Amino acid sequence: MIGKVEVKPLPKVDLPPLRQVGRPLRRVDALGKAVGSTVYAADFSMPNMLHAKVLRSPVPSGRIVGLNVDRARSIPGVACVLTARDLPGAKLSTDMPGQTGRKERAGSAAPVLARDVVRFQGEPIALVAAEMEEIAEEAIGAIELEMEETPGVFDPEEALKPGAPKVYGDDNVVARWKIRKGDVEKGMAEADLIVENTFRMPFVEHAYLEPEAGVAWVDDQGVINIRVCTQVVEHFRSVAKALGIPQNKVRIRGTMVGGGFGGKEDVTVEIFLALLARETGRPVKLVYTREESFVAQSKRHPFVITHRTGVKRDGRITAAKIDMIADSGAYPYLTPYVLLYATAMATGPYRIENVSVDSVAAATNQPFTSAFRGFGGPQAALAYEQQMDEIAKAVGLDPLTVRRANYLRRGDETATGQRIASEVWLEETVTRAIAGLGEPTPSSKTRKVGRGFASYFQSYGRITWFHDTSRAWVGLELDGTATIRCGVPDIGAGQANSLCQIASELLGVPLERVTVYATDSAVTPLAGTSTATRQLYMSGHAVHKAASAVRKNLLDRAAVHFGVGPDAVDLADGRAFVKGDESRSIGLDELASPCAADGIPLSTLALFTAPFTDGIDPETGQGDIWPDFTFGAQAVEVAVDIETGQVEVLKSVACHDVGRAINPAAVRGQIIGGSHQGLGYALMEEYIVKDGITQTPSLAEYLVPTSCDFPATEAIILESGSGVGPFGAKGIGEPALTPAAPAVANAVADAIGIRIHEVPITPERVLAAMKRGARWRG
Repeated sequence: MIGKVEVKPLPKVDLPPLRQVGRPLRRVDALGKAVGSTVYAADFSMPNMLHAKVLRSPVPSGRIVGLNVDRARSIPGVACVLTARDLPGAKLSTDMPGQTGRKERAGSAAPVLARDVVRFQGEPIALVAAEMEEIAEEAIGAIELEMEETPGVFDPEEALKPGAPKVYGDDNVVARWKIRKGDVEKGMAEADLIVENTFRMPFVEHAYLEPEAGVAWVDDQGVINIRVCTQVVEHFRSVAKALGIPQNKVRIRGTMVGGGFGGKEDVTVEIFLALLARETGRPVKLVYTREESFVAQSKRHPFVITHRTGVKRDGRITAAKIDMIADSGAYPYLTPYVLLYATAMATGPYRIENVSVDSVAAATNQPFTSAFRGFGGPQAALAYEQQMDEIAKAVGLDPLTVRRANYLRRGDETATGQRIASEVWLEETVTRAIAGLGEPTPSSKTRKVGRGFASYFQSYGRITWFHDTSRAWVGLELDGTATIRCGVPDIGAGQANSLCQIASELLGVPLERVTVYATDSAVTPLAGTSTATRQLYMSGHAVHKAASAVRKNLLDRAAVHFGVGPDAVDLADGRAFVKGDESRSIGLDELASPCAADGIPLSTLALFTAPFTDGIDPETGQGDIWPDFTFGAQAVEVAVDIETGQVEVLKSVACHDVGRAINPAAVRGQIIGGSHQGLGYALMEEYIVKDGITQTPSLAEYLVPTSCDFPATEAIILESGSGVGPFGAKGIGEPALTPAAPAVANAVADAIGIRIHEVPITPERVLAAMKRGARWRG
């Protein structure tokens, strides 16, 4: 059981006072969502619209022997049936979307529709568009598909063996990474003991509220418009390439997204809608059922991670050797990058001089895996934080004492040699998370209570050798209102609202008088993907840059009006005024008119570029990878029923340094939501696949936590002001999830005295572990 901790005062931070930023203002999208007026992707319809369905492979590995669509095409009401033979050579890029001038990764293309072979259950084979959804379903059933099953491989370790069925390339290797730092053999020799453990993580389904959906149509300019729930409007390029048409003939109109978590980072329905709309010349709608969403789309990567750690009796780590194996599934998608993230974060937020990490991802005939909130970071954290507790147990020290002996500090280098420039508030966050649990709940004879915690570090912003950029247009209208145009997809985390609060702060326009137009690849400046916890950092800076230019022009003109210098003027509450004498003021609407008359620009298009670096050294893994890191911790208290194996979360506290909270209410929501998702990862969620066939095909079998399953996590927000985002902000969207699962795993081990090395920690696994340990005697 974790003892009491001393919570020391935070280091002194000079955060300049702000008027709009830092306040829990009502989000600009809140009312529409609350009253149900927001039109999500599946809510939208058009006159003369067709409905689409997809025929998918029932087997995970096989050859298409016969495919006859004549009966389907003859059904009254069927407008179109397409197969791979109608799309010669059509391939879809699965490489990292929204890149800036970087060559596509070799071997990343996947067939739009399977032609001769299928590599996973659910692979698309044919498309149907019909007058009614029921007719489309009938037509799918009328397609005559004859398949010959072929031997498949369903385990990444087996896939790497000589003679394994080939799924990808010559050896099924999708990606490899390695890190070499210091002298691991020497570090192991210096250790007093060596601690070794292997940890396993499963497939996990995104399970967002809103399945994949969209509508496409061809407009009077011959442009294919696709209104779709997506995290990436830049997919217009991939769709155009697959169709063999110019990029300016595809337009992505993004909607508010009802949950993404990385699952809508890849192309989903866009390519199918574009093909059918082009073929029929009519609007086409496609909405996946929950069961189709499960079988058709990507999953979180399963990992097997082995830690071998050399350690001194005082808890100091002398060396770490880490091996990682990940399951890519049937196609690469974003596996190489997820593996990179996991590899670079494998050592956790700890100073280790001697490091060796080897990671590999193998292709199998399992569901394909790709982006999921945390992008490899949660898998790495599950391993390194459980290993830290096992080290503490081996040397007979408190888990916090061991971590304190090894925590990174500002100015230290990560395992890849990247120097950390922002604050590293590990001590500050972990002590507050633990203290937040309060007094321990007593155990009973059959109900054992335990506590655990986890520290973490997580990147925000994209890989720096992707040369990331974002654009935003900000303008002040003549009536004193403000407009933002920015291609940022809002995936429910408040991305668009953050941009509005930043512009409101700089222009002095009340938030309710700021309007944002977002997520349209043709008319909003491209802002990059809503992924990698990057939008506040990237698009926030683009809006900040554009709004600052407009602000300067307003201040200069107001200074002339008041007969003072620009530094003596400020903007707030819809007015420009003289500092120290707010009776001398002018409304922004009154100020806008002379600006316009004098030709002073009241709008600006700004480009923000992230730091550009070269790639890491392929032999050592040394080099910079990300712009910055978020640090934090989570602590939980659990009760384990030793008769049933049931684990109940009693208390949960998360503490994160977010740099500066643009909207504290939104930050708190991200922390609580991310924690809930992470607790589900620890205790409930497992997408079970047997020999390539899903065993959990719907929410009836796949368990996700409801609001009743876990207590709401207490969110403690710290603000170091040291982030590289606007006003010193750091990212929190993905980091909020990362520490929850390892904290639970450590709490369960504390409760029953036995480590369960695999998640989710189900009642069956708890009982099996206790039986192996044979430690309970009444």
